[in-house]
Amino acid sequence: MDASFFDTGSKLKTPWIFLGLLLLVISLSSPAFSQDQTEADTAVSRQSEKKEKPDYSSLPKNPKKATILSAILPGAGQVYNGKAWKVPLLYAGFMTDIYFIGYNNKRYQTFREALFAYDDGDQSQFPSLNREALVRNVDYWRQNRDLTILLLLGIYALNLIDANVDAHLSGFDISDDLALKFEPNVGTFASSSTTMGLTLKLQFK
Repeated sequence: MDASFFDTGSKLKTPWIFLGLLLLVISLSSPAFSQDQTEADTAVSRQSEKKEKPDYSSLPKNPKKATILSAILPGAGQVYNGKAWKVPLLYAGFMTDIYFIGYNNKRYQTFREALFAYDDGDQSQFPSLNREALVRNVDYWRQNRDLTILLLLGIYALNLIDANVDAHLSGFDISDDLALKFEPNVGTFASSSTTMGLTLKLQFK
């Protein structure tokens, strides 16, 4: 059979294939299809927005409100959650850290000025220290000051996390119907020996 027969058949089929693809593209780009696609995308986006918004109506305390209160005034979220006893501990941490920030910064400034004076020929502040020792002290106290500043930010962040978590746990049942206790446990490990231990039991009364 002549090979030109197959070439002629493929040439005849090519325009029809091209025409079918063209009609498909036109139908997909029609206003009706675009409108349906837009409506479908809108419905999906609305569903995703509904899923993204958490519902705190079932909780006694609102975690978002507790977090905002603690962000504005540290400890306010703990008071809102009914955990006011945490506020003195929180502010004790703040005050202690602020004290060490000031102490480390004062030492840093002292050795920094002594280093500048040493470079100017005045070695009276720390006569037993050479320049390398002064540089080490400057770096040491500056590092301590920076770490205590970071710790202050950490305490503030912990204040936010604690308020948020306590609000989330406000719906957790901690009533008199729950009992947590330890009981001794004796078991057989082998035919000739036994083991003793403690068992943690959670009972619902």
